[in-house]
Amino acid sequence: MLRINLLPIRQLKKRAKARNQIFSFIALFIVILLMLGAVGFIQDTRIRSIEESIARLTREKQTYAPILAEMKRLEQAKLDLENKIKVIKTLKKNSAVTVHILDEVARMIDTKRMWLESLKQQGQSLTLKGTALDNRSIAQFMDRLKESAYISSVTLSSASLKKVSGRNLKSFSLGCTAVTPDTNEKETAQ
Repeated sequence: MLRINLLPIRQLKKRAKARNQIFSFIALFIVILLMLGAVGFIQDTRIRSIEESIARLTREKQTYAPILAEMKRLEQAKLDLENKIKVIKTLKKNSAVTVHILDEVARMIDTKRMWLESLKQQGQSLTLKGTALDNRSIAQFMDRLKESAYISSVTLSSASLKKVSGRNLKSFSLGCTAVTPDTNEKETAQ
């Protein structure tokens, strides 16, 4: 006897296979959604943690703001004091230079042959006015001034004949530049 199977086995197998593939796809889709949900949850947790950390650090930074402001104020005060000290040192140095210039001029003038009527200093410019017996005395005085460490660029501004007590004397005016020698040069000179 022959048996004929009239049931559509192939179609049933295809349907079963299609059903299994659909279930597999749905299961895979659900697994992927669960994994994405887990990753999203982990990322959300990290984001919240970082935001809380930022908020905490911002609050901590705000507690340091008065200290930072005080530090800036102190730094500015320090700069102001350093500038004031610098100005004071410059003034002391310049006042010492003026004293040295007066000393140099006093030592270099030949009191038997000439005398000064005025010495005027404005900044670095120095003007000397006086009277001498002759031109040679003026020239010697200028040469001595040129040797000074505190005076440079000695030039004769004017020279004229002047009568004093019946004698013909020379009235002169010298222009000079007052300089501050380096401390290293002063130390090596001593």
